[in-house]
Amino acid sequence: MKIFSYLYNLFERLSSTKYATPIMCANSFVESIFWPIPADVMLVPMCMYHRNRAFYYAFLTVLFSVLGAIVGYYLGYYIYDPYISDMISFFHYEKHMETVRSWLTQEYGVLMIFVGAFTPIPYKVIAITTGLVAAESMANTGAVGYLGIIPFVLISIVGRSLRFFLESFVIYIGGEKMEKTVKHYIDVIGWICVLLIALLIVYKFLF
Repeated sequence: MKIFSYLYNLFERLSSTKYATPIMCANSFVESIFWPIPADVMLVPMCMYHRNRAFYYAFLTVLFSVLGAIVGYYLGYYIYDPYISDMISFFHYEKHMETVRSWLTQEYGVLMIFVGAFTPIPYKVIAITTGLVAAESMANTGAVGYLGIIPFVLISIVGRSLRFFLESFVIYIGGEKMEKTVKHYIDVIGWICVLLIALLIVYKFLF
């Protein structure tokens, strides 16, 4: 089955339409709030098909990802229970959230927000959990400390920029040769990723 070739060609056609950039920006925004599809899914194909605009696309992805993360932060801060907690349960993000919470309760836990930009943990979970822990800190101590919105935004900008600009840079340097290689082996790459995800799920289920 060449399902990944089909998706690759679909994104290729999509990237040539006038709606491509707005869709990429919208996906980056909602991915930081509730949407399960990572921003990279749109950013990478857009950079590959329009390498001369790779860094522009990276900038837009960072901008809208951080804007979405601000919304996620305030959702966690103001209305986590019961509305946002139901969403966390629906997407089975409870373990991710506990991991982020454990980060943030450490002395320099805010720096883990930066590290989180490079991990598989969805950034929406980091944003919402940071807002929630900040609200709990305010209720318990009267201050949010280093979990305030300004440190969160600044660290998010740095972390997201490093991730997305690095992807864009690699694609830009790789050039046409990289594009041809990826296109030729896209189905192999895709099924390997599916296999790895399946093995991870089985591992978590068994252990």
